[in-house]
Amino acid sequence: MIKDTKIAVLIDGDNIPSKYITEMMEEIAKYGTPTIKRIYGDWTKPHLSKWKNVLLENAITPIQQYGYTTGKNATDSAMIIDAMDILYSEKVNGFCLVSSDSDFTKLATRLREAAMVVYGMGEKKTPNPFIVACDKFIYLEILANDDDIEKDDKGKKAKKANLYNITPKVIKLLHNSVDDAADDDGWAFLGDVGSLILKKQPNFDSRNFGFQKLTPLFKSLPQFEMEQRDQSNGRFKLIYVKNKD
Repeated sequence: MIKDTKIAVLIDGDNIPSKYITEMMEEIAKYGTPTIKRIYGDWTKPHLSKWKNVLLENAITPIQQYGYTTGKNATDSAMIIDAMDILYSEKVNGFCLVSSDSDFTKLATRLREAAMVVYGMGEKKTPNPFIVACDKFIYLEILANDDDIEKDDKGKKAKKANLYNITPKVIKLLHNSVDDAADDDGWAFLGDVGSLILKKQPNFDSRNFGFQKLTPLFKSLPQFEMEQRDQSNGRFKLIYVKNKD
């Protein structure tokens, strides 16, 4: 992640509920500065009325798009055209496409081909082709599920027992990624492992399993061992992980 990344946030108002807006904007701020924020839809339709109440307070510009033709999604077309205009304006170096619609798969691919970082956000019903077309994809449900993540005795968020299922497939993904990033002694820097996991599976997020960060997720699994190492300047500790034999 580039700290000064300028992000264009484009929201498909037709299939994203307004209830996620607060958590969604907080999440986007982790990856950069949302310099362009637009939401697309036919604002004459009653199903978008809830969005109208939160647009001003979040400085999101509504883009009116009438559905002129039955069976065609005019919102998708407007959003795609705007994205390409923004790309060629060179005002941003990243995009956040907020939709659960696979129609944006080609757009995400095209933006990445132009060296843009692309974050996707959508509900868990989002088709896989759109998910894998993004650099990182975040499920909106996990942003709103803080009640499912308990806090430990230091006030930090921790996993709530028995709510999340870490499958053998997930363990294999973690194991293989550690192997791929490991040195000759089998140790891998956790930051490198996390980056590699996202390249393999853009929708991987430790919060999907009840953990706020990757470190406590690995610590909870008996298949791995971890150690902290001091940096040369002594200011920070680096986390390394290794597969157990």
